[in-house]
Amino acid sequence: MKKIIVTSILVCFLLPTFSFAQKMPETMEEAGQFGEKLFEESEKQMPGIVEKMWNEDVLPIWQKMWSWLSSYINSKIMSWFSPEVEKRKEIFQENFPEEKEEMKQEAKNEASSLWNKFKELIK
Repeated sequence: MKKIIVTSILVCFLLPTFSFAQKMPETMEEAGQFGEKLFEESEKQMPGIVEKMWNEDVLPIWQKMWSWLSSYINSKIMSWFSPEVEKRKEIFQENFPEEKEEMKQEAKNEASSLWNKFKELIK
């Protein structure tokens, strides 16, 4: 942000001094040519200037803001669910061995039935 402000101040003070160093246009035609020349130069240099400002000034600020916001939201979400997780953790630890055995039995039954179906397809 400081860079933008300092650059703006320098441009405001230095830009008029450059105009005094040049010959003032005497006709509208000369003024038009000067404007066209100025426009062409600014058209060439502007993308680089904007890209540099974006990469050096704007993007880091937005990245810091996003980082802070995401960590803040994550901490809030975790604080909401933390008590519920602790409650369910006890239930899970009690019921896990039983459910594990049930799943093993189901897997054996399914595997044997799949094998039988495969044998029938081959016949």
